[in-house]
Amino acid sequence: MLLYAFAVAAAFAAVPTREEVIVATMRPYTGTSARGVDRTTLIGKVMCGYQGWFTAPGDGSQRGWFHWGRGDMRPGRATVDFWPDMTELDADERYDTGFRHADGRVARVFSSYNRKTVLRHFRWMQQYGLDGVFVQRFAVETFHPLGLRHATTVLGHCREGANRFGRTYAVMYDLSGMGARQMDRVKEDWRLLVERMRITKDPAYLRHKGKPVVAVWGFGFSDGRKYTLKEGLDLLDFLKNDPKVGGCTVMLGVPTYWRELKNDAVGDRTLHDLVSRADIVSPWMVGRFGTVEDAARFGRTIFEPDIAWCRRRKIEYMPVVFPGFSWHNMKPESRQDLIPRRRGAFLWAQYVAAKRAGATMVYQAMFDEVDEGTAIFKCTNDPPNGGGTTFLTYEGLPSDHYLRLVGEAAKMVAGKAPISDRMPTRK
Repeated sequence: MLLYAFAVAAAFAAVPTREEVIVATMRPYTGTSARGVDRTTLIGKVMCGYQGWFTAPGDGSQRGWFHWGRGDMRPGRATVDFWPDMTELDADERYDTGFRHADGRVARVFSSYNRKTVLRHFRWMQQYGLDGVFVQRFAVETFHPLGLRHATTVLGHCREGANRFGRTYAVMYDLSGMGARQMDRVKEDWRLLVERMRITKDPAYLRHKGKPVVAVWGFGFSDGRKYTLKEGLDLLDFLKNDPKVGGCTVMLGVPTYWRELKNDAVGDRTLHDLVSRADIVSPWMVGRFGTVEDAARFGRTIFEPDIAWCRRRKIEYMPVVFPGFSWHNMKPESRQDLIPRRRGAFLWAQYVAAKRAGATMVYQAMFDEVDEGTAIFKCTNDPPNGGGTTFLTYEGLPSDHYLRLVGEAAKMVAGKAPISDRMPTRK
């Protein structure tokens, strides 16, 4: 018992303080920056959401199995529906799980805390023609030292990856889980990123209309969030007008039905006031429809009138597209493969609908989210199964199928390829 007590005390002692985290992780970038995509505009770009939230025991994060499973990564505990393709990752990027493949091999996953893996992801973006990412920064995670260290370490990896491989990136604050009167913490975090990390001075950081881009996701949803739209107006004013760290182009992530103030959106016209003061609006579409026909219908009934509303107010519009949806292992009451991918046809139809509606930029959900089955990075057709836990595959398609498909879609969004209902075939 005494030895156990010493072990527990040592574990807690090893947790860094907030100030130690800030000193260790918030440093300016001093490396080289390769030429690549135009980092001065969002026009013509496809930007992926990058969660970067996966950790594993032994990766240095001290977070254990974060976002892979319920405290463990073994049969019955996993919370992801796809399994990453690990064939290209080196030995120091692989972390053993409690799963095994059919041939008896130990099944392994990656950690976003591992710099080498994040850089590999950006190399893939360069290889397949993806412009860059919005790095998800969950505000509540920054409230405690381990979460702040993780979020800032991954942001640093993304910064390096974007610079080394000629991509671009921007910060996206996700406000999910925040309480009321906590918006000052978001402001303080942005001050730290600008003043200590000097992130908006980084050559790879995304700018639009001469200003650094920062996105804020989560205002206006009708799911009982505790922070208010008035707090949103205050945060927006800070990001746009603060004399030291303001001057930003602000993108707001809002509900699908923000314009009509119904369904997933609050019935409060303050939301329109908030959107009107932003520079870009990006409605969250994941899970709102599920067929190729629905995608075309949404283009006509949602995208087109949304864009018309925005144009009248000189606001830009960035629709969200997604390859499919499945979160059965996280929420067993939901059936697996809830929104089938249809070998990429579903995703392609959304790009066509967005482009025909007049969209000039697109948000791709998501680069790495295997939790909700929206990942487009390399996933395997040989996942482990066992103990009642099953995983989806890419239907026998090559593991890079969706990276290639999004790369082709990016050409269409940029006007470098014609709009076509025919999904491109692999060359």
